[in-house]
Amino acid sequence: MTVRLTVAQATVRFLEAQEVERDGDRHAFFTGCWGIFGHGNVAGMGQALLEGELAGSSLVYRQGRNEQAMVHAAVGYARHRDRLAAHVVTTSVGPGATNMVTGAALATINRLPVLLLPGDTFATRVADPVLQQLEHPAAGDVSVNDAFRPVSVYFDRVQRPQQLPSALLNALAVLTDAARTGAVTIALPQDVQAEAFDWPDELFAPRVWHVPRARPEPAALERAVAVLRSARRPLIVAGGGVIYSRADAALRVFAQATGIPVAETQAGKGSLPYDHPQSVGALGATGTRAANHLAARADVVLGIGTRYSDFTTASRTVFADPDVRFVNLNVSTPDAHKLSALSLVADAREGLTALGFALRGWAAPRDWSATATRLAGQWDATVTRMYGLPAQDEVAQSVVIGAVNEVSRPQDVVVCAAGSMPGDLHQLWRTRDRKGYHVEYGYSCMGYEVAGGLGVRLAVLDTGEDRDVYVLVGDGSWLMMSSEIVTAVAEGVKIIVVLVQNHGYASIGALSETVGSQGFGTRYRYRSASGRLDGDRLPVDLAANAASLGADVLTASTRPELDDALRRAQKSPHTTVIHVETVPGEPIGSLGDAAWWDVPVAEVSTIASTREARSVYEQHQGAQRPYLTPVTEVRGD
Repeated sequence: MTVRLTVAQATVRFLEAQEVERDGDRHAFFTGCWGIFGHGNVAGMGQALLEGELAGSSLVYRQGRNEQAMVHAAVGYARHRDRLAAHVVTTSVGPGATNMVTGAALATINRLPVLLLPGDTFATRVADPVLQQLEHPAAGDVSVNDAFRPVSVYFDRVQRPQQLPSALLNALAVLTDAARTGAVTIALPQDVQAEAFDWPDELFAPRVWHVPRARPEPAALERAVAVLRSARRPLIVAGGGVIYSRADAALRVFAQATGIPVAETQAGKGSLPYDHPQSVGALGATGTRAANHLAARADVVLGIGTRYSDFTTASRTVFADPDVRFVNLNVSTPDAHKLSALSLVADAREGLTALGFALRGWAAPRDWSATATRLAGQWDATVTRMYGLPAQDEVAQSVVIGAVNEVSRPQDVVVCAAGSMPGDLHQLWRTRDRKGYHVEYGYSCMGYEVAGGLGVRLAVLDTGEDRDVYVLVGDGSWLMMSSEIVTAVAEGVKIIVVLVQNHGYASIGALSETVGSQGFGTRYRYRSASGRLDGDRLPVDLAANAASLGADVLTASTRPELDDALRRAQKSPHTTVIHVETVPGEPIGSLGDAAWWDVPVAEVSTIASTREARSVYEQHQGAQRPYLTPVTEVRGD
């Protein structure tokens, strides 16, 4: 039996029928489709989504205001759902499509599933060049959508209806694969979208994609256990894989049984509650004194679900023991082999369970575990001090973080992405729930915050959880992309946005100072008579801007006012923006140990500050390690 549908109608019907299952929990994989319509998709995907909505489709259409932001919202949704549910994004041709490229890169780098359906130029080419078509002088089959190839984990272009089934099936195989997932792009030429075809009924039958929990290979497990048993100063690095695998309980049991301290990456923060005896907090360039001190002395590092970015390794300086060895438990083979590690390819929960059973009776030396607990306690006292810095004309950023942390409930979610705030949150946020910390730091994309927070809130509503979503965003990111405030208002979806105003790109301004560039181009100022941007502050009223987008707006200039605004926002059913002027306060990064980030400094310069910065840079370079020594044997005591 067959059914006659357009390519776009068939795509929507297929997506509605896809389900995912893990640990016996089976549910729809695609729950929504974001779209902005133009001539490249309005008559295809737009018409198909309309038909679906009128028929009560489970694939809910959501109207975005910016194509990049729609992808960010989809990513936020997928991350909160532990990659077990996803959204689709449809756009028109040309700029509508290429506006998604940044979002695609963000999804792929963070290994989060999102299906992108950009419109494309005519497959028949009867009217070339059409509006918004790029004419490539050396290749007639190239369109702007080819820009998605390097930022997608799978790319296809459907030139004929017969190609659609294989494209969709291949897409789902990748999207539901924990080791390969990311942005999947299927380019749909606008004429093909509207073309009818007789489809076999079985294409639209419910299809279940099972997400397995891979167990470690016995010989690899034996090798890993031998290395861990030889450790005198072991350290665990918990990455995002712990969260997505829902391995936090297994990690808690393993850490308690072995006494191994647990440090966290940005994506792995929340793997343990902040006050767990084995939790030593953030690691690396934005790490705590406790975690970085232990990392500098560790002789064996067990990485779990981490890809070891340069922030995690402090540009390969934080693991300072000359004989340090790495064991990497990861579902992704390439990640498992990083830093010349002994690889243990497996699901994080299954791998931890197997390691715990094989290591029963063994524990790290008591003095090492006790040192970790003592250092973590000292850092927590530092956090308390930073939360309560003395009042000034404007509050310090750490005080803002403290207010949100202390007023919010343990299960609530904080969302952030770029600027100085993610580093401060990594060090200072007291995470109390596995899903309570959502900082996008794989791509560190300015403008992710509001859209990502909206995606998180939609995931919370879909799963029936009782969580508020707090979006912490700086003025730089807000000015880049605050458009989805309008979407949140239109959808009646409440998020609480804390808008920090510091009149410039504060994070890059601080970095500019460290590389000797004197904060050049990072402050929001008038151009003065000197010809430089060094005049008075710009009179930008971000509170009025937020109000104009439909949000309720509150302002705060002191800690008591901020506490009151946060409580009012909690009680409100509406999206609320809390505008607060801040000063940098005490530099939190200086509170860590061995925390460096490799940003090259000009080797020659006429500017004295740059020459001085280059000298400091070269000193740090001397501490970098290649981590090339393979773990081939277990060394004796």
